[in-house]
Amino acid sequence: MRLTSTLAPMLLAATVAVAPAAPSFADPTPTRLVVTAQGRADVRPDIATISVGVRTEGATAAAALAQNNTLLAAVLDRLRASGIAERDLQTSGLALGPLFEYNNTTGTRKPAGYEANNGLTVRVRDLAKLGTILDLVVADGANTFNGLTFGLAEPTPAEDAALASAVREARRKADLIATAAGLSVGRIVDITEAGYSPPTPRMLARSDVVMEAAVPIAEGEVSYAASVTITYELAP
Repeated sequence: MRLTSTLAPMLLAATVAVAPAAPSFADPTPTRLVVTAQGRADVRPDIATISVGVRTEGATAAAALAQNNTLLAAVLDRLRASGIAERDLQTSGLALGPLFEYNNTTGTRKPAGYEANNGLTVRVRDLAKLGTILDLVVADGANTFNGLTFGLAEPTPAEDAALASAVREARRKADLIATAAGLSVGRIVDITEAGYSPPTPRMLARSDVVMEAAVPIAEGEVSYAASVTITYELAP
């Protein structure tokens, strides 16, 4: 019995000593290239959004608000009569507050009535009428102008075109960099889409709007932009 207990660890030690070490064949990590690229699609707009407002003053809050309501109602009635649908008219941002007169000499102020403000956003789907509609809303009482934006009623095709352009640009840049480095572009490892950039609003000054004739408008094109980041493997 003592002989068995003595030989067992000796045999185990011998086995461990003569076992060959397992070779390690680790694949080298391939070179990778990360490229960020932008794409753009320029298209003719088919819709415009204008933002106007009505500002009125009165001796009392009720008087300022009543006058504001009257002017805004006239603007809305004229827009409806010109063919603007209810879904394309939205009022927002009603505000009512006191006015003050400031004395720069004494640094004091005193009440000077009340001010009412109300905003109106209008979508114009017939761009041939845009200049006329701008003139109408100003003539009927809209006395603040906050901006004009051109766009598309259905922007998805333009957004898709911009995204496809970004992917093509990423591959072009990758081929250029790889060739300069003496390598070639391999498979795509990762793609990240950074999203779209909306069209830039076109702003007009108040002096551009107040006219007897219809405001001349050149809608030009709107640009939809997209960005992607793509990781490629590079091969010798």
